[in-house]
This record gives sequence, structure tokens and C-alpha cells, in this order.
Amino acid sequence: MTPERLEELLRTRPSDQRTYNREFPDLAMGRTPVRASGLPLGWAAAVLVVGLVVVVGSSTFGPWQHGSAGAKPSAAATASHQTFSATGSMNGARQQASATLLRDGRVLVVGGNAANNLATAPSAELYDPATGKFTLTGSPHVSGVPITSVLLMSGRVLVIGCDASVGCGSQLADVYDPSTGLFSAIGPITGGGSTGCEFCTATLLNDGRVLVARGVGSQPSLLYDPSTNAFAATGLMTTARIVDTATLLSDGRVLIVGGYDGTTTRPLTMSLASAELYDPETGTFSPTGSMTTPRVGQTATLLSDGRVLIAGGGDSTGDVLAVKVLASAELYDPETGTFSPTGAMATARISHTATLLSDGRVLIAGGSDPSLIAGGSASPGAILAGNIPASAELYDPKTGTFSPTGSMTTVRVDHTATLLSDGRVLIAGGYDSLGNSVVNPLSSAELYQP
Repeated sequence: MTPERLEELLRTRPSDQRTYNREFPDLAMGRTPVRASGLPLGWAAAVLVVGLVVVVGSSTFGPWQHGSAGAKPSAAATASHQTFSATGSMNGARQQASATLLRDGRVLVVGGNAANNLATAPSAELYDPATGKFTLTGSPHVSGVPITSVLLMSGRVLVIGCDASVGCGSQLADVYDPSTGLFSAIGPITGGGSTGCEFCTATLLNDGRVLVARGVGSQPSLLYDPSTNAFAATGLMTTARIVDTATLLSDGRVLIVGGYDGTTTRPLTMSLASAELYDPETGTFSPTGSMTTPRVGQTATLLSDGRVLIAGGGDSTGDVLAVKVLASAELYDPETGTFSPTGAMATARISHTATLLSDGRVLIAGGSDPSLIAGGSASPGAILAGNIPASAELYDPKTGTFSPTGSMTTVRVDHTATLLSDGRVLIAGGYDSLGNSVVNPLSSAELYQP
């Protein structure tokens, strides 16, 4: 038996039968994968930013799943390590969609734009790792961007998105039931404010409720209770912020980091270094340490040791047209409430994804880097082919360093990344460029084999 075959057998055995020395995520902390948002350019690009950062907030990594409900490894699972390979394409092009790993090992993909149009018709599809194919499912009421989804303890999925009929002026919510393939509307969202849930994050708490954190102006955040199927007001954030990240910590609190100054929705000009914590026991937010660098469009990933990796993003302090895309990264330590620098990525990235792998490392993939335009000849924020790297890197918490890994088969920005039950990562959708400032949404998908 080859070492590769032994590795594969061990990877797919139930957790109580593993004997090899690896770190695995604590199941009590496992949630859906993180994503980041797009390159800001005025209000339109800020809306592009929102979709993935909001989903970052929904949670930080996919639950590690085993047993009969999980998908069995396909032939692709035996591919060479640290490589990307194509898989089936979605039925429609989607940028800034949400992707949620279901208990049976399939992935629910909802919403996203097929073009720069907030009113894209609502649709959803399921990816089956056993067949490598996407199939349409249900008829969601939410559409467009931003979209955020959370796997509930019941196995159903809470989806929050736009009311396409009014161009995101109101927010709706759906609950998807995998057993029936149907969506049930539970919106529009209300509770202590009149602006719904625009620019929200959504995070599953340990008691089964969902924190819907919203930082525009002075509106309170919300709690969704699956037992009543309703939203209720909770505390106010200490700092008005939007396009931030939200991460469930090991102790049950939620870390809110960075984003734009949310005192006004237009213009979005200042990124924030500040952070705060939500305590479900008291229903209140309180300040914690600040990042070493202001960031918007960063990723936030809960590591196996309880720290949070903050990577990339952009510093748009004072001038949204002169955003500085970052390669730097830092770690938040809940024990001390402080941020400290860690190794830097090889490539500056915004609108990338970060996925916690089963061995405790973090896969960073795609995104955009305006500095790749030779001589800086591109106008600020231009979307050009040279802006978008296909490269990917791995962060190792044991060494605090990033190292290169295989490159994606397609350059992507605002895509989704989902840890599958067999340890692979599904990369789907997003956009590339037609060689000018035109966004080209993608329907293609690929798999990363760690």
C-alpha cells in the first residue's frame, strides 16, 4: 500500500478511528468557510466588497464531517496533493454568492450576481462531491448581493439577502430545508431599526441562535431564534462599522474586526483598525484591542488553537480611490485581547478566500492585487486581468509563515471556498476580467486537494 493511499484511508476514517498525529478543528467551533470582499471603488465597488465580507462574518470554517452522511471521496480525491483541478460548473455564473456545507456533505450555493446587477433573479443550487455536479434546488426569495448563509443546528440554512424588487432597499431572510429542497421566507427583517439588515454579518452562536450584527448608524444588532423563527433586537456595536468580519471564538463570544466607518453609508472612505467583542450572555458589545493596520476586505479565520488569523484586505483610510492592498497578516489572541503581526503573504490580496484545512493550516486563494499592473499604469481600482492572481498560499500556525501552494485553474475574485467532508476545498464562481474594466462573472468551479 502506498503512503498516498494510506493517507487517504486515514483521512476518510471516522474521527474515533484516527491514529495519526494531526490537529483537527474543535467541532464545537466549526462553522462555514470565510470569504472576503471585493476591491472598493466608490459606492458601487463597496457593494461588491460587501458580499464576501458579510459572509466572512457568517462564520469562519466548515464543520469537519464524517460517517455515512458525508460524501465519499471521488476519483478527484486521490489527485496529487496541493493541486487544484476542475470540477462541474454551476448552472449560472455567480459572484459574491454564499456557500454552505450541509450535513450530508453537499454544498448549498445561493444568490450572487451574473452581472453587475443587484436584482439578479433568485436561484440556488447544490454541489454533490460524489458526482462533481451542480443541480438547481428550491426557489429562494432573496437574491443579488450581499448574501450571507448560516448552517443552523437543525441542519437547515438561514439565508439573508436582498429584496430584489426594491434593489436591496430592504432585506429578506429564507430558511432552506435540505430534506425538502424548499426555501421558506421569514422576512423582511425588522427589529429595532428601519433599514433591515444591509451590510450585516451573521454568526451561529453556541446556543443555536444567530447574531446578525449590523453597524450602520445607531441601529441595534439582531438575534435570530430558530425556535420562534423571528428576529429580536440586541446590543449596539461600540463603533459604527460595515463590511467588517465576525468570528465565533472558542469561548462563545464573537469577534468583530475592521471594516469601513459606518457612521454613514456614503462615501465609504475610512477603514478601521478597531475591534470589539459580542457577549451572548449579556447581549452587549465591548471594545477589545485594535489591529496593527486598518483593514477592510480582510479574511478572518479561527485557528485550531483558538487564535484568529486576519489576512490581507485593504487600507482605504482617508481615500477610497487610493486603497492600499495588503499582504500583511496578524493574529488575535482572545486570552490577551490583543493583535500581533505574523508572517506576510507572498501576494497582497483583497477579495480572496481563507479556509481552515483539516490539518490546521489555512488555504488563501485568489483575490485581486492592483499592484500587479506594470508601472502602476492602471487607474485606481481598475479591474484588469493583471490585477487577479491565480496563486494560492498556505499559512502554518506552527511556524507563523505563508508558503506557496498550487495555483487555481482560473483566476478568481469574490468566489466562494468551502471545506468539504473529505478534506478537499470547493472553489466556485467569482469573477475574472475580460482584459479591461469589465467584470466577467464565472460559473466554473474547481477542487483543491491538500
